[in-house]
Amino acid sequence: MAISSPRIHFLVVLLVFLLSISLSRAEIRFSEIRSDGRSIIPFDEFGFTNTGRLELNVSRISFSNPNPDLSQLGFFLSTRDSWLHVLQEIQSGDITCALQSKVIRKVYIFDQLDPNTANTETSSFSTFHEEHEPGQFTLVFANCIGQLQVSMDIQSAMYNLDPQSGRRDYLSAGSTILPKVYFLFFVVYSSLAALWVFVLYKKRLTVFRIHFFMLAVLILKALNLVCEAEDKSYIKRTGSAHGWDVLFYIFSFLKGISLFTLIVLIGTGWSFLKPYLQDKEKKVLMIVIPLQVIANIAQVAIDESGPYAQDWITWKQVFLLVDVICCCAVLFPIVWSIKNLREAARTDGKAAVNLMKLTLFRQYYIVVICYIYFTRVVVYALQTITSYRFMWTSLVAGELATLAFYVFTGYKFRPEVHNPYFVIDDDEEEAAAEALKLEDEFEL
Repeated sequence: MAISSPRIHFLVVLLVFLLSISLSRAEIRFSEIRSDGRSIIPFDEFGFTNTGRLELNVSRISFSNPNPDLSQLGFFLSTRDSWLHVLQEIQSGDITCALQSKVIRKVYIFDQLDPNTANTETSSFSTFHEEHEPGQFTLVFANCIGQLQVSMDIQSAMYNLDPQSGRRDYLSAGSTILPKVYFLFFVVYSSLAALWVFVLYKKRLTVFRIHFFMLAVLILKALNLVCEAEDKSYIKRTGSAHGWDVLFYIFSFLKGISLFTLIVLIGTGWSFLKPYLQDKEKKVLMIVIPLQVIANIAQVAIDESGPYAQDWITWKQVFLLVDVICCCAVLFPIVWSIKNLREAARTDGKAAVNLMKLTLFRQYYIVVICYIYFTRVVVYALQTITSYRFMWTSLVAGELATLAFYVFTGYKFRPEVHNPYFVIDDDEEEAAAEALKLEDEFEL
């Protein structure tokens, strides 16, 4: 049966979108499909080497129609380029079903089912597929029969074999190095936390409460990374996270909330400029924290469901929207502090002191924007343009940007015995006043 034009448009958007996204997990996955009428159901994406393997077990297969054409139903593997070629074949009329294309890797066609058990509770099959051509493949189920709804239980396992030991590696070709990468960053952040403890002890007479909050953020980040390292390590060896994913989600949730809270507190000048928060600043925290809760719930749903779920794209959109709102919200307190410092520099007679503080908060504002832009936009761009073998590089780029942001924040807002803001002579005071005057003239 030919696929209609609207359906072709839907498939183009859906498959190109899904095939361009690198999932955070690629382990043994069990999924249930119930009365699903979608013509294309994508499952996990995986980067195969020349020793790639796929094990597929499907059970409890049933259809809404009693005697469908089983040759129009089946599983296949496809790269993004292959799928685009399939769509061109369908549009040109060369084929009427994706399963008829020669560019896909057929895994199992349902006409191989036992006719005596087809469409019954005992209908099932197991198949094994070897992939010797390296590439980024997506496991896809095709239903080329209009109005047919399919139900089944699927357990899939994709892995590569180590050429030397023959052991299974359940991480994608571009992610197999991630356990080492995460552990390396864990060591770096643990060292930073130890260094920060030393700084706090050495400068304990000038330590503010927010410096201890910075330490807590560093510790949570380190714990998050070590849990992610262990999570990926277990998945690499066994295909299952063995509970490490739960710890990862917990520390990821705490790290996300604490980081955004820290940015808001520093941006308001809490503990540096004033020991309290204004009502509007408290409202920002009341907005950011619940949104971070929603973002983490969405992240769990995205990771655990996979793209085959009908609400996967919805959760992805929720996560992106909430993350953008949080990133925008944390900028407001910094802008308010800059405004207040500019006004104070003109009225309280301490132009030089406030000008230096103003410069610091302007720098912090720029750095926060750069951090948000790099980790949300540039890293995503790297994911889409980087070869599947080097998908880990986008993660390293994001982690390096985060590390640079942490180091900048700690260095600029470190405790100081002799605060340079208050070591100001008369000449510097006059120069600062003149600078503020020139700034006013420039703005006019």
